[in-house]
Amino acid sequence: MTEQGTPLPQRDRLAALLPELRAFARYLCGNPAEADDLVQEAVLRTLRKLEEHEAEFADGRIELRPWCLAVIRNAFHEQLRRRRRESALPDSTATEQATAPRQEEPGRLRDLARALAELPPLLREAVILVGAQGMAYADAAAICGVPVGTMKARVTRGRRLLAATLGAVIE
Repeated sequence: MTEQGTPLPQRDRLAALLPELRAFARYLCGNPAEADDLVQEAVLRTLRKLEEHEAEFADGRIELRPWCLAVIRNAFHEQLRRRRRESALPDSTATEQATAPRQEEPGRLRDLARALAELPPLLREAVILVGAQGMAYADAAAICGVPVGTMKARVTRGRRLLAATLGAVIE
């Protein structure tokens, strides 16, 4: 809202969401460069749809934050499917990139980040939406296009896997 109490234009609201969108994408991808590409793709898609759905955004029928999070999630899963198809090709020219060995990094936050990265993508996004983003199960379920019960089950399984992984790291 501006000082006069009028709503901010949707583009300004989208710009204000960028840090949160980037954080969500980083948790999904586990790689800052890929996350930035994902956010860029999501913002482009959202900008294309802003004018088309301007009335729905203006009157609150569509909320920008869940819309953007859903766009990031969908783009992430499209990339995963594309990678799977490309890796399944027998004559693929793609080469695996070797990663430099990393020294053990101290700190629970880094352990948590590693444990999150090891979760299957569907469980990771559920834990991030409900746990890290603080969304209600119903809102997270709407973003992912699944029933609330499915979202609760994913969060529970994700938390259990995290606890098991982090328990092994801590001990």
